[in-house]
Amino acid sequence: MSSAPSLAAAIDPRTKMPQERAELHQIDESTRVLALIFLGTSAVWLLVGTIFALIASWKLHNPEFLSTQEWLTFGRVRTAHLNTVIYGWATNAGIGVSFWLMARLSRTLLRHAGILYVSGAAWNLAVIVGTFGILRGDGQPVEWLEFPRYVTPLLFVSYALIGVWGIITFRFRRGEHTYVSQWYLLAALFWFPWLYSIAQIMLVFAPTVGVIQALTNWWFAHNVLGLWFTPIGIAASYYFIPKVLGKPIHSYHLSVVGFWALAFFYNWAGVHHLIGGPIPVWVQSAGIVASLMMVIPVIVTAINHHLTVIGSFQQVWNSPTLRFIVFGAMNYTLASLLGSAMALRSVNSVTHFTHFTVGHAHHGMYSFFTMVMFGSIYYMLPRLLRKEWPSAFLINVHFWGTAAGITLYVVALSIGGWIQGMQMNDVKNYPDFLQIMVATKPWLFARTIAGLMIAVGHIAFVVSFVWILIKKRTVEETSPTLFNTPPTLSLKTS
Repeated sequence: MSSAPSLAAAIDPRTKMPQERAELHQIDESTRVLALIFLGTSAVWLLVGTIFALIASWKLHNPEFLSTQEWLTFGRVRTAHLNTVIYGWATNAGIGVSFWLMARLSRTLLRHAGILYVSGAAWNLAVIVGTFGILRGDGQPVEWLEFPRYVTPLLFVSYALIGVWGIITFRFRRGEHTYVSQWYLLAALFWFPWLYSIAQIMLVFAPTVGVIQALTNWWFAHNVLGLWFTPIGIAASYYFIPKVLGKPIHSYHLSVVGFWALAFFYNWAGVHHLIGGPIPVWVQSAGIVASLMMVIPVIVTAINHHLTVIGSFQQVWNSPTLRFIVFGAMNYTLASLLGSAMALRSVNSVTHFTHFTVGHAHHGMYSFFTMVMFGSIYYMLPRLLRKEWPSAFLINVHFWGTAAGITLYVVALSIGGWIQGMQMNDVKNYPDFLQIMVATKPWLFARTIAGLMIAVGHIAFVVSFVWILIKKRTVEETSPTLFNTPPTLSLKTS
């Protein structure tokens, strides 16, 4: 790890910045090991989370499955799945993509790598300990904060080190100007510790009382998706779409509007999940208005992405990177607009407390963020390892398994959840709550089928990941042309 004086000098604003700009292949060389560590651990957590997800999904329509094992009850397995995916897969992948993008956009070599080595090790150790804590019954009863309180300090400190590194890298940037992607990455690096620290204090270490707990919980849970994962996903989309297509983003000015609208409105939007609860009506109304105003950044971002891609759809279809990222960008628009609609009282009265909300959460977290991360990894690894992906067939299996699987998942839970909500509101014709729950079983079975399809895609992805790590480079793959051009692998070839 870097010495203390060196690190202090990097933070000191009086330190003179170097004048030279690093070449992209030099940046990739300097970030290779760390990127592979974060992306590799994210792939491991993806498999672990997938196993927990399949067990939890099967239990929903077959409660007797593994019912004799206390540590495999639905409450613990479902919670373990949620946290291994959020803090294991998604955060590791997001950090790996973020610091690689920040270094490239700043045109600077990786500095103080020891910070990231320590933070990465501490973060994953905390996730391991936290997951075992949940399975043994030590979890906290707060959504998205279920890890036992004894791992929270380790998570916070490890993330703080990552945030410090991001600031240092941006400060030593040698680019000609600040890019759109850098705005989103810096904002995400600031927003997450703010959200996490306040939520931990107010819900775990010095818990508030009454309805403030519910307000704080939804403020945190909603904003982790919107102010941590969403900015990283948008940053990656803004970088890779024009990069692979070889043309600039449609409108710089629209991206400015989109960024500030997201920053201003999303912070309030989570309150709409508490419509009808024992909280002031004006607070509920503020959440509804903020959710509806989120249409502005969503539409602006959609216009920018769509008009950049238009005319290049064949290139999108043939590119492993763009196929995933464009799918994710399209679903960002759909999931966000649906989320705004769910804030309307007339809609919320049907969708609240149903599987519709579960489908919507996966729509944003998986159809958007996870698919964008997959596309980012397909671009990064050939440049980090200087060799191409070994099998277009596995990439196709990965894409169609995950894309079709998550589509079935979202559609099934949305339809089933809407029917469930209508029946719950129809006391005259459906007085028996158990009858309503039994009627959801076909939709829950469809959810399990969707999960199996997604699992096949995940297996194909991990096999590809390991295969590209261990396969030998050919003479052509070590050519310098790989440093500055998109991967030559086409999904049309085998």
